[in-house]
Order: sequence, then structure tokens, then C-alpha cells
Amino acid sequence: MPTTTIRVSKKIHDQVRALAQQTGETMQDVISKAIEQYQEQLFWRQVNEAYARLRQDPTAWQEEQEERRLWDNTLMDGLEEE
Repeated sequence: MPTTTIRVSKKIHDQVRALAQQTGETMQDVISKAIEQYQEQLFWRQVNEAYARLRQDPTAWQEEQEERRLWDNTLMDGLEEE
């Protein structure tokens, strides 16, 4: 995989190195996992913010709730109870 260089503060470099030593992973893996976790947190924050905006619109929120009820009715369609 191609690589590149980025500049980070000495403090961040030391923290990444310490985490790599602690976990037995490479510094690159530590950074990759941190970025992935940050992206996931950002995604869910944006989802929550979008739902908060949706709740501010009573008509839109009611439509959302009605659609959920419709989907809930289909959860066991065609499946026999085990």
C-alpha cells in the first residue's frame, strides 16, 4: 500500500508510539483505527443531528413514525415461529 508523510505534534507522535507499544500494533495501525473510530463517531453524530432536526418538524416526525409502524408490521412476514 502506498504511504505518505503527515506532520503531527511531538505530543501526538509520542502518544501514538505509546499506544503502539502498549497494543503491539504498528503506529500506522493505531492511527488507522483512530481515524476509523472518528469517522464512525462523526457518522452517528450526524445521524443523531438529522433525527433531531426531523423531530423539530411535527409533520415530518409523524410521517417517520408511521413509516416505522408499517415496517414493524413486516418484521415476521413469512417466518414461522420457532
